[in-house]
Amino acid sequence: MKSSLDDRLSDRIAIGVLTRAFPPELVDEVVAGCGRAEQRQRLLPARVVVYFVLAMCLFSGQGYEEVARLLTHGLERMGRWKGTWRVPTTAAIGRARLRLGPEPLKALFARVCQPMATEETSGAWYRGWRLVAVDGTTFDVPDTEANTAFFGRPGVSRGQEKSAYPQVRVAALAECGTHAVFAAQAGPLAVHETELAQRLFSSLTPGMLLLADRGFRGFDLWRAAAATGADLLWRVKNDAVLPVRALLEDGSYLSEIVAARDKNRRADPARVRVIEYTLGRDGSGTVYRLITTVLDPRAASAASLAALYAQRWEIENTLDEIKTHLGGPRLVLRSQHPRGAEQEIFAFLLVHHALRDLMHQAAQQADQDPDRVSFTRTLRVVRRHVTDQAAFSPLPAGPGTGHGPG
Repeated sequence: MKSSLDDRLSDRIAIGVLTRAFPPELVDEVVAGCGRAEQRQRLLPARVVVYFVLAMCLFSGQGYEEVARLLTHGLERMGRWKGTWRVPTTAAIGRARLRLGPEPLKALFARVCQPMATEETSGAWYRGWRLVAVDGTTFDVPDTEANTAFFGRPGVSRGQEKSAYPQVRVAALAECGTHAVFAAQAGPLAVHETELAQRLFSSLTPGMLLLADRGFRGFDLWRAAAATGADLLWRVKNDAVLPVRALLEDGSYLSEIVAARDKNRRADPARVRVIEYTLGRDGSGTVYRLITTVLDPRAASAASLAALYAQRWEIENTLDEIKTHLGGPRLVLRSQHPRGAEQEIFAFLLVHHALRDLMHQAAQQADQDPDRVSFTRTLRVVRRHVTDQAAFSPLPAGPGTGHGPG
């Protein structure tokens, strides 16, 4: 005779910190909204699978079954079930992930992952602008026919050989002061990062100052970002044509950019302010050229904007936290299929956001810059904390049966 739902170990899972960032009620809501709520009881219901996918990113490098054991660590002390729980097999977990798909993780990301800096957050602002940055990266995925056909492989510098793994291209927006990723897009390698980035611009708002490197070029991309009301500070190549229209007192000058197809500069140009400076001794270092929508030097001097541009490296550090520290050196995602890879990428972003939220709160309590809180130490603490937490029931309680909405 089967035990009741309240006694089923498979319905209880120790998630700890992740449930704080992503409450079960919210997970149930996005699961239902994506049409993934179950009609019948499963060993791995959708809510459990969401938390499992998050946990497999938190415990990257551990096998499926070991992740399941880590999540249920300590439950034997509770004495709240009858019999022995059978950890689902790797095959069963894989099938459950396929049933879930990427949509609930993406929906959860959209609901939770927002800029987190408050007015009191050190290092996140300049004169009322929230500093944000855009950048792209790639994730290696397993060498399967499905992943290769969908994502493609990068070429290598020598010969026509391809690299060992197919790769997913990802573009992201991050808040510089907190490293909070608040918008992301994933796609095949053949899709340029600027195309993915343009899909992120709906997350920009007035009051943000968006930093970007030379890879994010193009008149149309600039216009699309500026149309959001956010201000822009982007580096451009030194050979970009930027005619001087007016010299300004701080050494910057007003110019304009036009579409590449407009060789005679007759179409409606976009007005920009140009800031040029050199990093290095005796003027012999690297020359930087920045363009910005902040046209008035009184709002932000050339020197202050040049100094601010260094904040762009914060998104590089953010991506490194996700791929190298959270994912592990030489990270290759687990997923054998494209939808699983997308699911996994958004799970990494969600776990990173949960960690960064903890770090931000700790920094605020200590009245410090979040950059002074160690990501690596936080990750170690959270991994210990997860396995020490009390359990919760991952199933929504319904009238009489404990089942969620049918």
